[in-house]
Amino acid sequence: MKIAMKGSAQLGPLPVVLVTCRGKDGRANVFTAAWTGTVCTAPPMAYVSVRPSRYSHALISETGELALHPVPASLVREADWCGTYTGAKVDKFAACGFTEEKAEKIGAPLIAECPLALECRVKEVKRLGSHDLFLCEIVAIDAEEDLFDEKNALRMERAGLAAFLHGDYYALGKKLAHIGVSAGKKKNFSRGGRK
Repeated sequence: MKIAMKGSAQLGPLPVVLVTCRGKDGRANVFTAAWTGTVCTAPPMAYVSVRPSRYSHALISETGELALHPVPASLVREADWCGTYTGAKVDKFAACGFTEEKAEKIGAPLIAECPLALECRVKEVKRLGSHDLFLCEIVAIDAEEDLFDEKNALRMERAGLAAFLHGDYYALGKKLAHIGVSAGKKKNFSRGGRK
């Protein structure tokens, strides 16, 4: 038996992502977001939702650029810290010991300690309520060499990424299956699904 609840943001798990941006004054900032993900394949698009009152909201609005960094489990403490303190009062790169790297196509910095970064340009801002959604085109991806296999395919499972689930952080665990696992053999979905 299921219990009906009032509608709320209960979808999970969510990615743990460090978002970098830089204002027109040159000052860089990094903050943590869980309200983020991909929305389109061609062109490659992602989103991040940010409260309008946040310091980074103004920086992203000024330049229209940001970088998304999926967080490895080894950096969860730093990610949590970046989501707790404001960049208006502290240099989060210095406080966390992050090294700024130059991005290929945007002015926002990359975090050298993160194995992967998605360089993004904002295409649209949608005001939703508590958060504004920045809809972005992914214009470049920067990935560490050891994330690629012998066929030069990106293997994100090698990054040891973390996930967020209702107030707690988790390390992603074992692989269960590959996409398309249900294809090829006939399956009997006895609970009203496909046959």
